[in-house]
Amino acid sequence: MYKGTVTKKLECIIHLIYWILIFYFTFVKNPIGRQFSVPDLFLCTYFIVFIITFYFNYLIVMKTVFKTFKWKRLFGGVFVSYLVFTFLRFFFEQIVTKLLFDKVNYTDVNFLNYMLDNLHYSSMAIILSSFLWFVIYSIRLLEYNKLILEENKNTEIKFLKAQINPHFVFNTLNNIYSMVYFQSDKSLVAIDKLSKIMRFTTYESQKEKIKLSDEVDYIKAYIELEQLRHQENVRVALNVEIKNEFEEIPPYILSPLVENALKHGEVSDSEPIEIQLKVSSEKLIFRVKNKIGTQKKDSLGGIGLDNLQKRLQIHYPEKHQIKITNDENHFTAELEIDLK
Repeated sequence: MYKGTVTKKLECIIHLIYWILIFYFTFVKNPIGRQFSVPDLFLCTYFIVFIITFYFNYLIVMKTVFKTFKWKRLFGGVFVSYLVFTFLRFFFEQIVTKLLFDKVNYTDVNFLNYMLDNLHYSSMAIILSSFLWFVIYSIRLLEYNKLILEENKNTEIKFLKAQINPHFVFNTLNNIYSMVYFQSDKSLVAIDKLSKIMRFTTYESQKEKIKLSDEVDYIKAYIELEQLRHQENVRVALNVEIKNEFEEIPPYILSPLVENALKHGEVSDSEPIEIQLKVSSEKLIFRVKNKIGTQKKDSLGGIGLDNLQKRLQIHYPEKHQIKITNDENHFTAELEIDLK
């Protein structure tokens, strides 16, 4: 996960310094002569309302506005913060102080005048909190964008290097050579499957996103070619339920989990590799389960789990979850992506 220079701890320190400065310039008249302003009742209530409005705008309004920025949402958020300030000030200075101290700040409350007066007083809390939030947000955004550019470069290099496993290609070509030499009727099928895989790794993988059906076709071709290579001893139970086959995903998001299972899994008729893909309009769930080979360590190969997680973080930030379960006999990888 991304951690920039402005951490939560540093953000809290910035806020602490900010409030020290606010109170210093408000209450300290002459620091050398040790002259201080003594706050009266309504200055205290004002600061209470100021602080509550400040953090209401900072923690709720600004985050909501910039989640998906729209000018209407910005003006609406500012107006809500203004209403919160006005309501809280009326509550504390006209109701609470009346009950506790038998005092009110506005002796003659005219609705229009009261709203206009608080438009002035609320502006300071709203403007300062918005400014502070935007400064911190901008720093984090600039750092994150820089990180993303660097991660994209590094991931692309790793991704391109790992697109084709040379051992897989060499072994497959050797098997096809043997098939052709012995005039096997499966040789043409094997060549066709290999050409589909090579076409996918050469062209489709260069795209930012591809159709989900293309990724599934690549997985099927990979499985069938493995079955041909191993004389169909590779048993795979593939279950695909896709509501919209034209749904787009980044290439090689699903296939590394399958490649890992085929590389490290031990298969039999009773315990085949189980692959389940279920895609709705809102969610993608991909699950791969295989029996662990007796002398094989099960860990993601190909582009690797670390590389896969980085790509998921880039394409689906806070919208994905990958679970790896490794019990005594079985290895299970489950990927869940929020497509909304």
